[in-house]
Amino acid sequence: MTEDLSAHVRMSRSPSLPDRPHRDIDPDLPDDERLEALRNHFVDLVEVNDQLSEQLAEAEQRREQLRGEVDRVERENEALKSSSLYIATVEDVLDDEVVVKQHGNNQEVLTELSPRLADRITAGDRVAVNDSFAIQTILEAETDARAQSMEITEKPAVGYEDIGGIDEQVREVREAVEQPLAQPEIFEEVGIDPPSGVLLYGPPGTGKTMLAKAVANKTDATFIKMAGSELVRKFIGEGSRLVRDLFEMAREREPAIIFIDEIDAIATTRTESKTSGDAEVQRTMMQLLSEMDGFEARGEIRIIAATNRFDMLDRAILRPGRFDRLIEVPEPDRDGREQILEIHTRGMNVGDDIDFATLADDTEGYSGADIESLATEAGMFAIRNDRDEVRHEDFLEALEKIENDDSSDVVSSAGYFYQ
Repeated sequence: MTEDLSAHVRMSRSPSLPDRPHRDIDPDLPDDERLEALRNHFVDLVEVNDQLSEQLAEAEQRREQLRGEVDRVERENEALKSSSLYIATVEDVLDDEVVVKQHGNNQEVLTELSPRLADRITAGDRVAVNDSFAIQTILEAETDARAQSMEITEKPAVGYEDIGGIDEQVREVREAVEQPLAQPEIFEEVGIDPPSGVLLYGPPGTGKTMLAKAVANKTDATFIKMAGSELVRKFIGEGSRLVRDLFEMAREREPAIIFIDEIDAIATTRTESKTSGDAEVQRTMMQLLSEMDGFEARGEIRIIAATNRFDMLDRAILRPGRFDRLIEVPEPDRDGREQILEIHTRGMNVGDDIDFATLADDTEGYSGADIESLATEAGMFAIRNDRDEVRHEDFLEALEKIENDDSSDVVSSAGYFYQ
């Protein structure tokens, strides 16, 4: 710090000029000595000239630095003298006036519209206003960075061929989500609107999330994935604003698919609770309902939601027009379990002695995720026995281990409460 200050002081002062060389040559000297003295004098002049040139270059550089600093100080001074601007939203545009709502206090004001902005202002624009609510400039559309982070830029590496045991559910989801995006003319010819939303419900591990990823993989639409718990924010209004920004981002990137996992986190049945936390969750749900209302307003935006607790959802979110298709994704039956076993062992080095039909019988009550865990555990037993091939006995040992492990109890759909 001291060194920088000293350097600044040195540069602020004018540099000292070099001593001017004097030509004191005795006229009585011989010609050769006088010539040598003149040469020495010329060398001194060249050296002084070089020093002056360096000082001049440094002075020019310093002048440019000071000029930039003066400009910066002048801008800061002008900013300090100018009044602050406030962010507002244009609610309505009249002939030569607009209705603006200031952020924070939600105060609505009717103000005159400047002719230079008349052709550029539309309802919904974010603007900066002064103390008199006169619009000074139009701001760019704001999207929460948290909303932008929920966009999946790379397609999920999951296809319909990776999902087993729920062929009927796959067909219904493709009809409701994929087909309207790929072939909208079919619905126009029949004269109907496609389902506005799909809700997948059922026990954990049955393939609800994988189904949504497979749809995203097979379409060219923007895929936006969020968890319901991510919409529960700490401060009042944050959750509803995030929902609004998510749908706004989807409208900007049409066609788009919005996938809301664990929707029960924000769409539970409303109660008479007076706590601020419950009230904020309900505000977020009301914003979600508002965004979901009106298919035409959403355009080419498909909504998929998933939940393990269908019984907890509020009836308002289940009505037609919001989620037109409620698709139960149950535990796989025997044929489904055999198909899932074949899918999860497709990339494994398995022996010829493996009987998938028998394993499907032995895994009654298992979900797709449980069967995937079983295949992984069987591979671990093969590695433990120094083999690179997974045998039927490895699956039997894995099955016994999972059933004896209290932390991995399998909960069947019969014991899982949903309507």
